[in-house]
Amino acid sequence: METSPKNPVSLDILTALCKRRGFIFQSAEIYGGLNGFYDFGHLGVLLKNNLRQAWIRSLDNEKGEIVLMEGALIGPEAMWIASGHVENFHDPMVDCMECKHRFRADQINLDKACSNCGKKNWTEVRNFNMMLKTTIGASESSGSTGYLRPETAQAIFVNFKNVLSTARVKIPFGIAQIGKSFRNEITPRQFLFRMREFEQMEIEWFCKPQDAKEMFEFWRKKRLEFYYSLGISQDKLRLRSHEKDELSHYSSGTDDVEYNFPFGWKELEGIAHRKNFDLTQHSKHSGKDLSVFDESTKTSYVPDVVECSVGSDRLLLTLLFDSYREDTVEGETRNYFAFAPHVAPIKAGFFPLSKQLEEPMHKIYQNVRAVIPHVQFDLSGSIGKRYRRQDEIGTPFCFTYDFESEATQTVTVRERDTTRQHRIAIDQIIPFLQKALQPNTN
Repeated sequence: METSPKNPVSLDILTALCKRRGFIFQSAEIYGGLNGFYDFGHLGVLLKNNLRQAWIRSLDNEKGEIVLMEGALIGPEAMWIASGHVENFHDPMVDCMECKHRFRADQINLDKACSNCGKKNWTEVRNFNMMLKTTIGASESSGSTGYLRPETAQAIFVNFKNVLSTARVKIPFGIAQIGKSFRNEITPRQFLFRMREFEQMEIEWFCKPQDAKEMFEFWRKKRLEFYYSLGISQDKLRLRSHEKDELSHYSSGTDDVEYNFPFGWKELEGIAHRKNFDLTQHSKHSGKDLSVFDESTKTSYVPDVVECSVGSDRLLLTLLFDSYREDTVEGETRNYFAFAPHVAPIKAGFFPLSKQLEEPMHKIYQNVRAVIPHVQFDLSGSIGKRYRRQDEIGTPFCFTYDFESEATQTVTVRERDTTRQHRIAIDQIIPFLQKALQPNTN
């Protein structure tokens, strides 16, 4: 390696690379594409699955249990009225009267001309409800109104008592969920950063009101540690507290984990003290008692909630930005993703140096594959080209069977980040990978 690795990636470079290597595709591209929607290819699915598993592991804590659930994607109108979304879930919007282009009013200067057509003729600013409305039932006239959920949290709140009784948990405890949410964004943009269909990974932590401040502090620190464990650059991460005018209607305090994207510091995860707003609202609107009984005081109370919510698509985008590298190897520019090994979609590549060595290397590959999933066998092209293909998808290790291998019972292992090569005994490949693929717990 002749130069230090750099991270010069732009959004356009990243988007093209993700398509070329099968991470992410524009949804319905052959029909012109659907703005704000994306499909994930094989590598994208593997990478996202690794992030989901890492997130679930990160929930383990000494304060209380966390149980899992999976809620429905559509909820009745009454639930969204109770949660405040029908009344409050709006973005300010404005239209250009000349070209009919729509903008978020808080993201443009209305004293200037339209950036799309160059003319200044704006409508009044209006609130635009971001929920996607649907009719549940056989016909529009006889069906009831429902909404695709704009967040995963409400399914947790309305199932609070069900989970409390069936999971046999006690306060404090958490309910965690991974699932799709839908928001009719006026201007979806910046690839996976702002989408209309996206996936959330969310924890609702239920605690006594007097313990909520301590729990909020605990979770804000613990969630930041999760990003460190993924290998994301610590100097590009920060915790930022919301100002009073930023707070959601249900929050008494919110901190964001932010990442320094090429387009600025943006939110990755919101950590909010939601008080007891949601349980109180659903209790009031449904007529069901959502309080809990405290045996020590012989009184009932409605728990407070600390919420930790991250978008897995946005997290994947963050990892792609943060891991992208360029350097010079043997006089040629090389680009690669420096994923932490436990996060990388493909864990290892297996190459015979020539066609006549295919059979013994393929046998090694099959033996490893039976223990460690998501490894690849590649015989096509020069060994250099095969290395580059694996570099570009972030594979941390490549093993090559050469003409010395049969006599020495060793192969060459090449490390992605340094391109360093050394020999390893064939019977040590699996132990080597098992150790290297352990999640970072520092």
